[in-house]
Amino acid sequence: MTAALEVEGLNRSFGALQVTHDVSLTLERGARRALIGPNGAGKTTLVNLITGALMPSSGSIRLNGEDITKLSQEERARRGLARTFQINQLFRGLTVLENICMTIGERDGHCNNLWRSAGARRVVIDEALDHLESLRLVDDALKEVRELPYGRQRLVEIAIALAQKPRVLLLDEPAAGVPSSESHLILDVVAGLDPDIAVLIIEHDMDVVFRFAQAITVLVQGAVFTQGTPAEIMANEQVKAVYLGQDGHHGGGHG
Repeated sequence: MTAALEVEGLNRSFGALQVTHDVSLTLERGARRALIGPNGAGKTTLVNLITGALMPSSGSIRLNGEDITKLSQEERARRGLARTFQINQLFRGLTVLENICMTIGERDGHCNNLWRSAGARRVVIDEALDHLESLRLVDDALKEVRELPYGRQRLVEIAIALAQKPRVLLLDEPAAGVPSSESHLILDVVAGLDPDIAVLIIEHDMDVVFRFAQAITVLVQGAVFTQGTPAEIMANEQVKAVYLGQDGHHGGGHG
């Protein structure tokens, strides 16, 4: 069976500085994998390479068996690759519902004439409301995004990613900046995702990682340091030394 995402021998240099070193990673369909590593490990760079925001110096990326290495971000998104960002990227002056409807219209290729047909509009709005309901956002549907607290903006961003009907979903620190009183909502949503979607979560909160992941990849200085189950990673003395720290804490943050 074809893997949902296959990254093979990925390298990326900025001038003389190599930031991604021969990274290989496979996400089977329905995978729940976490990507962890210390500050500056190259986690966000790797995600940018996978999504097409950056092009690799060498190596290949396949989505459901198709080579997407040279495709644009938009073309990758149309083929079922969606991501959220460390810092959310929403249309803050539009309502929550408008954000989701635009995403659905873009996905189905009728964004330009979306508002001409009442029938098409009804179908889109119904689907958008379904997404908002699953994320407990219906009460916020007619509010402008900028009116919402940050944690709920992150939920909107996840709703937008899911509205793209992804086969592979990359979550870049979904709980970052979210108050602890709301972070459980994001975890509940992630836990309840369609089991057919392959999910890669980039996260420095180890509680989130161990709750979510069936497998973990540890990235250090742009290279895969080790991979394994949460239990194997937790027991790995080298991982503790380079990342978790002897007391189980670490730097976290960007990179």
